[in-house]
Amino acid sequence: MADNDKMGQVFDRAGESQAQSLEALGRLFDVASAETVFGEPVQQGDYTLITASEFTVGLGFGFGVGGGEGMDEDEETGGEGFGGGGGGGGGSMGRPVAVIAVGPHGVTVEPVIDATKIALAFATALGSMFLMFSKMRKASRG
Repeated sequence: MADNDKMGQVFDRAGESQAQSLEALGRLFDVASAETVFGEPVQQGDYTLITASEFTVGLGFGFGVGGGEGMDEDEETGGEGFGGGGGGGGGSMGRPVAVIAVGPHGVTVEPVIDATKIALAFATALGSMFLMFSKMRKASRG
């Protein structure tokens, strides 16, 4: 097979991988809509409740194509070679952040308290203060 044919095949495969990645990226943008952020209204007595959520989506991908010369052309593994590849990954996360209540006395927005997040922030702050005070104490001795 001629080198130009090999290189053409590599570029064709890379183009297919890029098309698949762009399709996945398009699907992620399809998810980012008002219907995703705001839940279906729920009727509870005189009130209508709507949940509001926060969504985070991340995606990364990369591609590479290359060629080079091997050992002498007379040897079995010699000559020119071409190759390419691609890959990617992604993830998403969603969590409720508020409840919107529409009732006879107007509209109120009640935040959803995430106790785990507060506990982690508190533990991190305590750990940071402990490290800072221990370094200050060590520096004052030295």
